[in-house]
Amino acid sequence: MSNSFNNFPSIREMTSRVEQQKQGKPVQVKGPGSISFAEMLEKTTKVQGQTEPLKFSKHANLRMESRNLDLSDEQLGRLKDGVAKASEKGIKESLVMLDDMAFIVNVTNNTVITAVGSTDEKIFTNIDGAVVV
Repeated sequence: MSNSFNNFPSIREMTSRVEQQKQGKPVQVKGPGSISFAEMLEKTTKVQGQTEPLKFSKHANLRMESRNLDLSDEQLGRLKDGVAKASEKGIKESLVMLDDMAFIVNVTNNTVITAVGSTDEKIFTNIDGAVVV
């Protein structure tokens, strides 16, 4: 019988688990109907990835305005897809090339850092991957 409070094990249960581990006995950490930490982390990561919108930094907004760069809904969707692909590959700072524009994106924070048009200088630093969409 579990003496847990708000689904946390009691000190007695934890002591018992430690003793079982010392004796080499299998320890049941998960209670009935509960999920492991890894499963919870995966669920949380998936939920955050699906609900968090692509953000544009103040710098990126200024660059887009000064360079007359406008994104259609279709292009914005492709940019989001490119960021998602970068995330799947484990890229942290990505160059996402879209039509005649390029975006530097902090994939971890889901934030566009800067934007470059076709007439701008094309030197990109501090990236660890690129996606062409």
